[in-house]
Amino acid sequence: MSPLSRRQLLRATTGAAALAAAGPLLTACGSAEGAALDPTGKPDLDGVTLKILANQPNALSFQYLSKPFEEATGAKLKVTPVPYDKLTAKAVLDVQSGAGQFDVFMYWYAAVGTLAQGGVIEDLTAYIKAHKDIDADDFLPSLYDTYTLYDGKRWGLPYDGDTHILFYNTEIFERHKVEPPKTWDDYNEIAAKITKDAKGTYYGTIIEAQQVPVILGCDFANRLAGYGGTFLDKGASGNPTLDTPEAIAAAQALFDAAPSALPTPLQIGFDQALPAFLDGKGAMLDFWTDFAKRAEDPKQSKVAGKWGVTTLPVGGDNAKPRTSLDAGFGLAVSKASKQKEAAAAFIKWATAAQQNLLVLGKADAGADPIRTSTLNSEEFKKASPDSYDVVRTGLAGDPLPWPTVPKAPELLQTLVDELALGLQGKQSAKEALEKTQQAWVKELKGTTG
Repeated sequence: MSPLSRRQLLRATTGAAALAAAGPLLTACGSAEGAALDPTGKPDLDGVTLKILANQPNALSFQYLSKPFEEATGAKLKVTPVPYDKLTAKAVLDVQSGAGQFDVFMYWYAAVGTLAQGGVIEDLTAYIKAHKDIDADDFLPSLYDTYTLYDGKRWGLPYDGDTHILFYNTEIFERHKVEPPKTWDDYNEIAAKITKDAKGTYYGTIIEAQQVPVILGCDFANRLAGYGGTFLDKGASGNPTLDTPEAIAAAQALFDAAPSALPTPLQIGFDQALPAFLDGKGAMLDFWTDFAKRAEDPKQSKVAGKWGVTTLPVGGDNAKPRTSLDAGFGLAVSKASKQKEAAAAFIKWATAAQQNLLVLGKADAGADPIRTSTLNSEEFKKASPDSYDVVRTGLAGDPLPWPTVPKAPELLQTLVDELALGLQGKQSAKEALEKTQQAWVKELKGTTG
């Protein structure tokens, strides 16, 4: 793996733009759809080669799985990694153009509705029911429905469960005599104090506000979760709730933090934020849990042994720590696969507890727990001793799901566009969220219950 973290690779453009480019394919092109998946089929995997379209930062995880899968079944894996922002469009193009190059698609969970409605992935409802050894009840309740369910059907299985936690520089905190924040108000006060006292040597926080859902969207979502808000009123598929007091307060908390952050937030993405924290230039950073491994690596980090983690702060009337499901990926069978039973068998095997534990133990696999058993395991605790308790609090709780309706990528881009204008001082938090609410209602009219 290159020195870049898996999150640094999820950058530059939004899935919305990629989907817009692929949009005509959903209606204008033919399909390479193969024979229907037999949910009770028993494929002979010996000698089979399964082709997987993978999220680039997770590609190494499949390399770790490749040898044991071949030893167990005789089948080989051929993995094609692509950046996050190309993943959905690449899958759509492969099926709807008739190319049919892949058997298994790794998908960003927010795109599950897009892929299902577009006829890109197989309905796995009957397959899951027919294979009790999938042990679906062991999948984390916070992930299972959100990652796999659309229109009452299951379209995949969870593979990588992603949440944010708050990283902080213990040396800077001790120097300025502050404690880890419990609320977002505390967070902003600490950030302001440190930035003022440090006089440009370092900053109280790092805000990632590049105008991309998986960057700026995450910083907002973390605060939205903390204030007890939601994107939609039925989890991931209801009506918009972005003009609520909780949502507006979340945006205001983000806007209030920006003046104390590493300059300039709208230009800060993963490439800028992570090196800055590792170099001791920022006192706080909310980010994905696997960053802990990099922060403690003295070859990459000047803050090794000088950092800590805590749950994301709360706000308003909410007193219970809550995280957000920022990113996260599942595995699905391509509609175009000619080896659907074999593809489904691999997905069942790859998402089993034993394989989840295997990749959890690899620092460069980009993997997080997807099952209750693995989240609570001693193996995971040993692999992530510094962040284990905080990760468990988030995933075992009630994390905030992002929209999974077919128009989710476009909706999320609209949200970050309005937030960016607010961060530029061109509109208030209330104006930004009311405009987003109006746009979402218009887009979703007649498509949500």
